[in-house]
Amino acid sequence: MADNRFPSPFKIEGPQGVDGWEELYPYSVSFGEARREYEESRFWFWDSMHWGKALTPWDSTFMELSIASLSQMNSRHYRIPPADGVDFRVLYGYAYLSPVGVDPEKIEARVPQFTERAGHYFANWDQLYENWLVKVKDTIDQIESIDFGPLPEMEDLSVVTDGLGIGSGYELLSEYNRFKDLILKTWNYHFEFLNLGYAAYLDFFGFCKEAFPSIPDLGIAKMVAGVEVDLFRPNEELKVLAQKAVDLGIARAFDDPANVDLAGDAGAEWQAAWAEAEDPWFNFTSGNGFYHFDKIWRDYPEIPYAFIRDYIAKIEAGDDISRPIEEIRAERDRIVDEYRDLLGTDEDREAFDGKLGLARVVFPYVENHNFYIEHWTMSVVWRKVKELGATLAKDGLMAADDDILFLRRDEVNEVLWDYYSNWAVNAPTAAAHHWGPKIARRREIHERLSAWQPPKALGEPPEVITEPFTIMLWGITTESVQNWLGSDDGDENALTGMAASPGTAEGIARLVFDPEDVDELVDGEILVAPITAPSWAPVFPKIRACVTDIGGMMSHAAIVCREYGVPAVTGTGFATNKIKTGDRIRVDGSSGTVTIVG
Repeated sequence: MADNRFPSPFKIEGPQGVDGWEELYPYSVSFGEARREYEESRFWFWDSMHWGKALTPWDSTFMELSIASLSQMNSRHYRIPPADGVDFRVLYGYAYLSPVGVDPEKIEARVPQFTERAGHYFANWDQLYENWLVKVKDTIDQIESIDFGPLPEMEDLSVVTDGLGIGSGYELLSEYNRFKDLILKTWNYHFEFLNLGYAAYLDFFGFCKEAFPSIPDLGIAKMVAGVEVDLFRPNEELKVLAQKAVDLGIARAFDDPANVDLAGDAGAEWQAAWAEAEDPWFNFTSGNGFYHFDKIWRDYPEIPYAFIRDYIAKIEAGDDISRPIEEIRAERDRIVDEYRDLLGTDEDREAFDGKLGLARVVFPYVENHNFYIEHWTMSVVWRKVKELGATLAKDGLMAADDDILFLRRDEVNEVLWDYYSNWAVNAPTAAAHHWGPKIARRREIHERLSAWQPPKALGEPPEVITEPFTIMLWGITTESVQNWLGSDDGDENALTGMAASPGTAEGIARLVFDPEDVDELVDGEILVAPITAPSWAPVFPKIRACVTDIGGMMSHAAIVCREYGVPAVTGTGFATNKIKTGDRIRVDGSSGTVTIVG
């Protein structure tokens, strides 16, 4: 029988040979004696959706900034009544999150605060969203403009003749601090609207559950389906480019995506079309954008070329590669009409229409932010990190370009001071001597952490979860936690999760743990993964169904599967543990069950 709680974070035995692993991360994100009573009394889940691999110090930056930004919007900006933020820790290199509820006695007082603050955004959504796009694009431009080039042998004469009084060393230190500030600003912007998007959907969700007690969660989600969002644009651009290659008679050039030859006038015309789409739409990463190793389409064109090759094959076979949006909208409208007719009063129907209308207005942002922040902005951020790493290696402060990844962001300030101050006096730097052995040890620790399997959850299971992100994005609900606790009690051939996208499919499972493995999917297989990434969208027309370990009704996997008409069960907890590549499985996306049948 399963225990009634998850293991204490203080009793987890990590991998061998990782003594000192804590110094890879800020002291504030470690479990420790100073907060032991608090930390042991809480529920912590491993966020394998965003951080499924061990974090380097630099990778950890984005976990810290994003979750802090999420939380401040809940607790300090909008005063979401039942939820403050999401606490976060790192255990043996892996990110653990804990939803923070509000004292029930204080919820009522927060309702008018939330109504006033959120109401302003809901009433002015379109204008504020247009302003948001301007702010985010301006931030991207500012990050692009940052110069992390090497310090010069001699300052340009204009520095003297213009009487600037400051030089390249000052500018480098200033640029790095501006870089950090812009990243934090970006993550503040990320959650400016997102929390409200989930809150509006949850409000509609709650209304439907009260008005229609037997309505399935999936039925509610389908009422806001059939949307056009910018996150789908990169995939749509690939379809256009695939059709253009066929029309120009150069389809065979893509048979080997690693060696595409686009010679001649037709090739030049196709390349011009690529260049027009490339920026911004191919600032799209193979993963989720949070890790330094995620490959960006623009920088690794063989990845989108492979998707173009697959689309070309479908076009030549006479297949329809368009998204079945009209069918999805027809089903959406049918469900809306069916349930609306069940309401007994004009007042109830008016409330239903208003809440549904708001959910549809705000819903596109739930996906769009992903492109503008996680993909476009983060693509630019990672290029700048690599640029700075290359400069430090070139001038002898680091042994390799990627050594910077094994420094915390505050430690980079120390290296830059060493660089600047000794450049100023034309003396040797000490960084390589000081940091070299530390970085070598951190690389060793990180390698060992990467081979470790973290527990799904830690600490005391909550009586109820109210934090909207935890429910809608991660799929961590009161029910799913109980399923995790009882995972050893049930049928070894059965899994239960979120009924994320309707329909039933049976086929051969293909486990995908890394983006590089996506192209191994064969037409008609069922994708089983810890979680999917937005850049995997081109494979959804190939698969029969999708199953994930983590993810709620508003996770990317759930949304994309609904928009492409692919059955899906998300948030199973243990799909990648129980299912093996080659297993025959049955996926019921309407009931949220997965069965291994052979």
